[in-house]
Amino acid sequence: MLPQLLIFHILSFYSFTVKKVIKSLLQELYQMLGCTVYHLLSLAVLLLLVPIDGNSQTETSTAGRIKSVVFHSPKFVLKPGSVANNFYYNIDLPKGHIAVKDFYAEVVDEAGHSVPLSQVYLHHWVVVRYNQRKDNLSEIIANGNSGMCDDGVLIQHFALGSETRKTSTYIPDPYAIEIGNPADVPEGYQEGWLINLHAIDTRGTEDRFGCIGCSCHLYNITKDEIGRDIEPDYFGGLKCCRDKTRCRLKEGFKGPKKAYYLKYTVKYVDWDVASVVPLKVYIFDVTDSWKKPENPTAVEKHQCQIEYQVESCSADESVRGCTHARNITVPFPVDGDVIYGVAHQHRGSIRSTLHGEDGRIICSSKPIYGKGRSPGNEAGYVVGMTTCYPKPGSIKIRKGEMVTFVANYSSVKRIGGVMGVFYILVAETSPKPEFVLNSTVGLRL
Repeated sequence: MLPQLLIFHILSFYSFTVKKVIKSLLQELYQMLGCTVYHLLSLAVLLLLVPIDGNSQTETSTAGRIKSVVFHSPKFVLKPGSVANNFYYNIDLPKGHIAVKDFYAEVVDEAGHSVPLSQVYLHHWVVVRYNQRKDNLSEIIANGNSGMCDDGVLIQHFALGSETRKTSTYIPDPYAIEIGNPADVPEGYQEGWLINLHAIDTRGTEDRFGCIGCSCHLYNITKDEIGRDIEPDYFGGLKCCRDKTRCRLKEGFKGPKKAYYLKYTVKYVDWDVASVVPLKVYIFDVTDSWKKPENPTAVEKHQCQIEYQVESCSADESVRGCTHARNITVPFPVDGDVIYGVAHQHRGSIRSTLHGEDGRIICSSKPIYGKGRSPGNEAGYVVGMTTCYPKPGSIKIRKGEMVTFVANYSSVKRIGGVMGVFYILVAETSPKPEFVLNSTVGLRL
């Protein structure tokens, strides 16, 4: 018995993903070769000497120069009905000056299996860049995307929610998002990244869809995070499903705590100014309160509220065809080509559309609703969003152009805490004819 215990102690030095691979290898050797447990112990000791990153596993893509690395967030533990809204600083990412081609994430359990939204609802995950002072690690300055919101709102470079598994996020050649450029980091600082993860365990809940919609009455919440009374007309949203709150369970339901991870995959190439065209990230929020200032010298502020409420169009919930529309019109800050676009919306959404000043459609994105039970196809959930990949150079936005964003939801029922966000990638420079990476990053269908 002692050798087996030693093997499991050695395996404890590794992450759960590496541990699973090693255990599988040892079991196969035992069955195929008839190894004794002492032989297996010797092999385990040798494996311990191999330098392996315990938080990631690396595999090189067969697509030319593209590399693919898998990482895991720190473990988070949930009990039925509970909420985690965690911030993880100094997360693992590929080192050096690189060009990101794809960033994909999902919730997995300790065995590495995908967890369905019907068990753990992934409200959102966002990845934010910051600069951290080397001689005072507590001093952090956000180094966000290129716009559109002010005051540190929606500054992420990468983000999705429940739709993460069925939304294509690859970036076509020769484009990519540039990170790790030393020129972007002030002297005395270092670049860092954080993940904000918001997840809700809906096992045994009284109203699963009410819980993921953050309905306040199900969380028994009357005050916000800093102790202020929540407005009487605020019936659902982030204020009510904050960290460590718990959604109402069915009477008598009991279930165990479970551990989960956010598994995220980064596909990238080494930065090469001769073959990669950098993209800028712009995020529109339909709650943006921007108004053209009367004084031409005044600063234009984009104050984004992130979420809003949709009131029912009728007291009779059997009524069909009710659609709620919310829109904003804002000036775009630069000239550029739109290379990619996708919206983020919640359950009940119908579509989101960006229009140019002349009324043309820049991009339209619709929700994909699941129809089954398996991860990525959960019935009733938004499991994906359609995306736009315009032919490079075919969709241009000019500096100062007034862009209109329209977000549509069904208003058959009242919905709280919905979001209308549109994420686009813009190239401010055109690629040279010889810019080719000769690679393809696969779509997730």
